[in-house]
Amino acid sequence: MLIKPIHPADRTPHLISQLTQLWRQSVDASHHFLTPAEITAIEQEVPTALRTVPQLLIAMNEQNEPTGFIGIDGSLIAMLFITPTASGTGIGTALLQTSIQDYGATTVTVNEQNPRAQQFYEHRGFYVTDRQATDDQGRPYPLLTMTYSTD
Repeated sequence: MLIKPIHPADRTPHLISQLTQLWRQSVDASHHFLTPAEITAIEQEVPTALRTVPQLLIAMNEQNEPTGFIGIDGSLIAMLFITPTASGTGIGTALLQTSIQDYGATTVTVNEQNPRAQQFYEHRGFYVTDRQATDDQGRPYPLLTMTYSTD
């Protein structure tokens, strides 16, 4: 596995398409609280988010295909998604550790209805510091803000 940063100028339409497909596969496998129509609606926002997030790191497999990605905006982990087939292989942890060590990422928001994501971050040193009743678009999906601690 290789983790490589992708400069905004190198975020080609093909790469954005690959990562959007990866996002969809990951969300279909993990966000069971969303309806298929809601996932499709949110998916329309993903290409813009991928193009505009300040830091984008991609995990590549031996075939030079993306298996996961993380987006970082200042100290915020804006997105972290792994292909379902690569879940549990350490890719998410490697992307997360790189974002903390090399980019100073210390906060993340996760859907409260996705306990697996919350557990993933808790096992890696994050703890819940805040809760909001809706997501950033006002949809009825509570978000948990989690902060990294070395304690």
